[in-house]
Amino acid sequence: MNINLKQQELIDILFNKVKEKYPEIQFLRLWTNPDDSEHILIDVLAPMEEEREIEMSHFASSLEADIDFEYGYRISILPENPNVVYI
Repeated sequence: MNINLKQQELIDILFNKVKEKYPEIQFLRLWTNPDDSEHILIDVLAPMEEEREIEMSHFASSLEADIDFEYGYRISILPENPNVVYI
């Protein structure tokens, strides 16, 4: 995956703003969406209650939309929550 300097700057800004509000998240990895190689995904470990994870996703999505609108880069945070049990 090739990331230019502006993309890296926006990745850092997005992650740091979300981490500032949700300090329990931890960076895991960067990767690209298999369906869209221009869409950068930031995997984060998010050990939190489900309601807080939903709140974090809404907060992050607003920032992600701003980045897409202002710079044309699609960058998303994808939480992995070890506390959620899927049935």
